Amino acid sequence: MKPFSGLKNGVSARCRCWHVAKVPIAVLCSAALIAACSTSGHDSSSTITSLPRVPWDGGPAYWRHFPHAARAGWTTSAFFPIAVWYNPIRSDREVQYDKSLGINTYIGATASTPFSLLARNRMFYVGTAPNRSFTDLSSTWVGYMLGDEIDRKARTPLQGFALLRRASKSSPAGLFKFANFSREVTGNDIPASYRGIYVNGFTDVTSADVYWYTSHACTQTNLSTNTVDPRLRNSCRSASSYGKTVSSMRQLVAIGKRPQPVWNFVELLNGASRGSPFVADITPAQLKGAVMNSLINGAQGIVYFNQSSSGPCRGSALIRQSQYNPRFCATPNVAAMGQINRLIRQLAPVLNTQSYQFDFGTGLNTMLKSYKGSTYLFAMISGGSRPGKRTFSVPHVLDGKDATVVDEHRTIHISADGSFTDTFSTEDTYHIYRVSRG
Repeated sequence: MKPFSGLKNGVSARCRCWHVAKVPIAVLCSAALIAACSTSGHDSSSTITSLPRVPWDGGPAYWRHFPHAARAGWTTSAFFPIAVWYNPIRSDREVQYDKSLGINTYIGATASTPFSLLARNRMFYVGTAPNRSFTDLSSTWVGYMLGDEIDRKARTPLQGFALLRRASKSSPAGLFKFANFSREVTGNDIPASYRGIYVNGFTDVTSADVYWYTSHACTQTNLSTNTVDPRLRNSCRSASSYGKTVSSMRQLVAIGKRPQPVWNFVELLNGASRGSPFVADITPAQLKGAVMNSLINGAQGIVYFNQSSSGPCRGSALIRQSQYNPRFCATPNVAAMGQINRLIRQLAPVLNTQSYQFDFGTGLNTMLKSYKGSTYLFAMISGGSRPGKRTFSVPHVLDGKDATVVDEHRTIHISADGSFTDTFSTEDTYHIYRVSRG
């Protein structure tokens, strides 16, 4: 289920590229990768970089294909897209507040938004032109929005394809094309061939929004094994489900002709549709866990859904409402968003490297990276497993070393036999371990 993140979820880690929803192996794995795909448990690699790599879109280098994004600095390793969905801006003060929370990109804008406000504050924009101040020469207009949830809104896939094709022709030259999809694409209501066309036929960047914690997604009778295993309904409302959305989208991307980044939506408070019965609001800890699990499973961008139409705490612009009313009911969640965004910005050069495949043990959901001589292990528990202690079996090169737990002010010693144990107190707990050279 997680072929692209070097993950372990109770299955053999040897050549995870074989576990991709019946996609032909030739599509996903080069001969070199197949030959290298034998990393399971405590291996004998002399360096982390000798491990097999996880397929990816190219990271920052990908944005060189799009002149506006390249000129805007998206090719630098320190940049990682952190976007907000329709957050109104009317002043420099408001934009600076958003920047202080780690937001660097707006998706969608109101008709009164002057482009000069974005340009002056070096904030990026993805969407259609809301007014004439947005032109082909607008410096930080980097992407064009083809549509939102067209897979759900169109009566048929063929009608959806026509809508995306028409929108694509309207995109100014030099912008990347972005479309967001719904549970229709990540599930199995639409034939796989059509889902592949939706994801690969029109876009340069893609995403899906399935709000597992707060919508009715977990009560559907047709949960797909591409998203959440029906046997794991007890863990459906968990951070691991957001990672499964990313994995599903990456599996679809893999059957296309070229790789493209997958971004993932996380609700800032509530993702239920207007008029739907209230399920729950996402908690601050769940929000951070959902973001981290998305990253672990290969998300190359995060988008926050900034509206809440269900439940006791509602709003059309939660970030802005929190700015002007510190006692607003969504303010704790906005603060949590800022915390995880700051961590993303801190680790952006690490996140912007290609991951390695390795099996760290049972009940774990992991991502392994190397940057400037340090090894980084991002870890959460796998969906359906109970919180508690986990034992890691690490690559041989890390035997006997100390691992710093990022942002937790503690270290863990890796034993001489290449193992260590740590505790994950809740399903949304995450730990990031850094082992430095030496």
